[in-house]
Amino acid sequence: MLRFGVSFMADPPVSDVVEKTVLAEQCGFDYAWVWDSHILWQEVYPIFAMMATATSRIHIGPCVTNAATRDPSVTASAMATLNEISGGRMEMGIGRGDSAQRVMGRKPTTLATLESACLMIRDLTAGREVDCEGTPIALKWSLGHELPIWVAAYGPKALRTAGRIADGVILQLADPYIIEWSLKFVREGALEAGRRFEDIQVMSAAPAYVTDDIAHARDQVRWFPALVSNHVVDLVNRYKSDELPHELTDYIAAREKYDYAHHGRTGSENAEFVTDEVVDRFCVIGTVDQCEAKLRQLESLGVHQFNIYSMVDDPRGVIRTFGEKLIPAFTKTAAAVS
Repeated sequence: MLRFGVSFMADPPVSDVVEKTVLAEQCGFDYAWVWDSHILWQEVYPIFAMMATATSRIHIGPCVTNAATRDPSVTASAMATLNEISGGRMEMGIGRGDSAQRVMGRKPTTLATLESACLMIRDLTAGREVDCEGTPIALKWSLGHELPIWVAAYGPKALRTAGRIADGVILQLADPYIIEWSLKFVREGALEAGRRFEDIQVMSAAPAYVTDDIAHARDQVRWFPALVSNHVVDLVNRYKSDELPHELTDYIAAREKYDYAHHGRTGSENAEFVTDEVVDRFCVIGTVDQCEAKLRQLESLGVHQFNIYSMVDDPRGVIRTFGEKLIPAFTKTAAAVS
């Protein structure tokens, strides 16, 4: 069954994020995520504590954190503490660190750093002892909750890494062709590690906007392919042109600049180069029927969770519409199959 999550930007006031999390839980969402970039937005960990105490069922976590601005041992301690507060409802999305690092003039971490951090955080959070540069350490006070770890990835190497170590992979777009292309490398990584690909959860994370005014919907989410372009530029610099699908890379040819001060913001000048065609491929927009058709296509490719990036003019409206119209459609389908 396709499950649903929603991501928030930690703009003041904190109460707004908490209230939207409560609404999401009431509307049938299973996950509430918050972007973790501590210079651009507010600090996520105290917000998670407030989200957890205001809810009872929904799972909570960063989408995504990183192993550079966040020491893995500190992340593990925070997650283990939050698991006590939430009753074991914490999950963690993690990547190499795009905006969190670049806004301070630094580069994202290596995949090796990401991989070792995931392994350390998973064991420490659950109370298991790990080797920290020759010193054994453990969070002996941990209640032992296992922490599901989702790895965000775009390129073949990162996707294989996710397949080797992650409980879930975050694919930050809703383009069916690119998702199908990406999952081949996740499968390869899983096979390399002797894992079952079927045991890895797949998340499609992208903006959604339900309306019959397609022009308005496109304007609300056009910032997203511009955000994705940061990762695509990085990939183009790392891989040969025939190693990446042109559906992912061609659109950045018109990109001239990117200002992180407007990262993820509706109406940003960063998005001026993004065409309607790219918006339609990367996002889930349109009428209820059009959105459901796109989501069914993603589900058929093996997507387990659609995570709405809610940075639009009416995030509560999007949450309510999904809760009233779209989530029930998938719940009924699952019930009928079972």
